[in-house]
Amino acid sequence: MKFKHLVVAATALGAISAAAPSLAEAAPAKVLAIRAGKLVDVVAGTVLADQTIIVTGERITAVGPTASAKVPAGAELIDLSGQTVLPGLIDMHTHLTADPMQSGYAALGVSDIRAALYGARAARLTLEAGFTTVRNVGAGGFGDVALRDAINDGDVTGPRMRTAGYALGIKGGHCDNNLLPADMNVTERGVADGPWAARAKVREMAKYGADVIKICASGGVLSKGDEPGAQQYTLEEMAAIVDEAHKLGRKVAAHAHGASSIRAAITAGVDSVEHASLIDEQGMRLAREKGTYLVMDIYDDDFILQEGAKAGMLAESIEKERALGQLQRDNFRKALKAGDKMAFGTDAGVYPHGDNARQFAYMVQYGMTAMQAIQSATVQAADLLGWQDKVGAIAAGKFADIIAVQGDPLANVAELTHVSFVMKGGAVIRR
Repeated sequence: MKFKHLVVAATALGAISAAAPSLAEAAPAKVLAIRAGKLVDVVAGTVLADQTIIVTGERITAVGPTASAKVPAGAELIDLSGQTVLPGLIDMHTHLTADPMQSGYAALGVSDIRAALYGARAARLTLEAGFTTVRNVGAGGFGDVALRDAINDGDVTGPRMRTAGYALGIKGGHCDNNLLPADMNVTERGVADGPWAARAKVREMAKYGADVIKICASGGVLSKGDEPGAQQYTLEEMAAIVDEAHKLGRKVAAHAHGASSIRAAITAGVDSVEHASLIDEQGMRLAREKGTYLVMDIYDDDFILQEGAKAGMLAESIEKERALGQLQRDNFRKALKAGDKMAFGTDAGVYPHGDNARQFAYMVQYGMTAMQAIQSATVQAADLLGWQDKVGAIAAGKFADIIAVQGDPLANVAELTHVSFVMKGGAVIRR
């Protein structure tokens, strides 16, 4: 009798299990119709009036004139007819787990776990500011990997993330910890000297979840005891890193301020050069020939010089920035005029998270049109990410990552610092 009952129960459970998938499949995806007064077409570089965007689930399924739009029955209407609608923005150089007010020696008191928890707050601020995707280029303890996974699992609200884990660098270089005395014998986990050790470190980063590999080709501003203009990794080391990373399907971003480090990084085949402060004409030519993107953070100079001391930045770091900041902005103008490819990146975490859009005004001041600046943070950034099919434009098939502002960002790009609407993957984040 017991056996019979077990058979009946098992049969019933099997029937329920078999029915469950069909019930789930029967539940239709939520459909939204967004009416846009103006829509910035970043692919064509134009602005379209009176458009309707149809969103089904997390994807855009149609875009076209409101007058001829076929809105599905039962679709929820979102009226942005009095606003300018754009694709969600992309910041290609962030450090979400970094607290800008815990710099220099103060950073030594921040555990990797605490930094990751701080990152949860920074992620929300970044998304609410209209940045629906970021590339995070360095974090201790793989905190950015954990943050990315928490966002993907729905545990934390934040942007889509591509993560690097630890940045790779030489012993005593920009990506090492140079604040502690010799008797403590502290070396950052990303340190790797020599081509084969560097290859092994790439494999380690990939093993633990890195989507992109970040290297430190030169000295830096916020590191102790090195010079931004001095090359650190050799061409041989960088070539080994790039070869290994590309074999593993990872792109490579190179922190490089100095002219020789920029040239060597581009020659080695990196996908982007970060900062590029002292790039020379040869470096600009190489970037064009290789198709290498420049990601130049020309806003944060203001924060470092005005607030750096309060944030705990070392006096030598502030002096290095004072010598470098204007040169970087001037070289941004030169590289733009020369025709180099540029993607938007701000070094968020050096300045407060959520202020990313402040950089747009500086990009326009130093030569870009407002449309070019917006394209650098949409289609150009998506191209560098390798996510052209996912993000970077409002088009059928892409994620419904959409923002809006009340004013006209093409007339005043600073309007992007006052985002009034944010959607990520069809979910309204800010309204």
